[in-house]
Amino acid sequence: MVIPTYNEAENIAGIVARTRAAQPYVRVLIVDDASPDGTGDLAEQMAARDAMISVHHRPGKQGLGAAYLDGFAVALAMGADVIGEMDADGSHQPEQLQAMLTALRHADLVIGSRWVPGGSVVNWPLGRRLLSRGGNLYVRLLLGLPVRDATAGFRVYRRSALLAAQLDEVESSGYVFQTDLAWRVHRAGLRIREVPIEFVERERGESKMNGQVARESLRNVTRWGLRERARQVRVLAGR
Repeated sequence: MVIPTYNEAENIAGIVARTRAAQPYVRVLIVDDASPDGTGDLAEQMAARDAMISVHHRPGKQGLGAAYLDGFAVALAMGADVIGEMDADGSHQPEQLQAMLTALRHADLVIGSRWVPGGSVVNWPLGRRLLSRGGNLYVRLLLGLPVRDATAGFRVYRRSALLAAQLDEVESSGYVFQTDLAWRVHRAGLRIREVPIEFVERERGESKMNGQVARESLRNVTRWGLRERARQVRVLAGR
């Protein structure tokens, strides 16, 4: 499991301990963006005590997508056949990971989804729920992506899915990275399944979500969608 961190000193020990308890045979890779609060040092201390924990340090904060790309590259180089991702703040519950790993037997990408039947969100105001549902509807309509929670960050990929996604060509560095990767897997003709999860809003630390993140997502999805529609028109025109 790849866990990106930036100023998660209050949360990292707890989420890693829960992950190791829930899935003792799953390796944890912490990707820290030079957190000034000492998250990287805490991660190193955990890695020194547990051989199933590794740490990858990055020179600074460069975006969630960039952190995941680095983490995926490290995991692929380590020879991992299944690579997952989750938040460090406790929003994603590692106790639900087994259901996702089971679903991966018949899929190439499994998404822990808030917006399929059985999924839920805890401690989100109505406005944020509507924003997330509306954003995902926009993604489905504009990109033709048959996923109800394309922005979700709790996932497991087969190695072959990440290779097919051509990670070296990924343009996005922020939260829209999640939509980008799901769309790439879909365009590669691979199987995507969604498993319902309970998403719990963080209790400690500050959320990285803000208006700038939402605007970046809207801008990129619109650009990709228009580009895809233009490609479809060219195909129909026989060009």
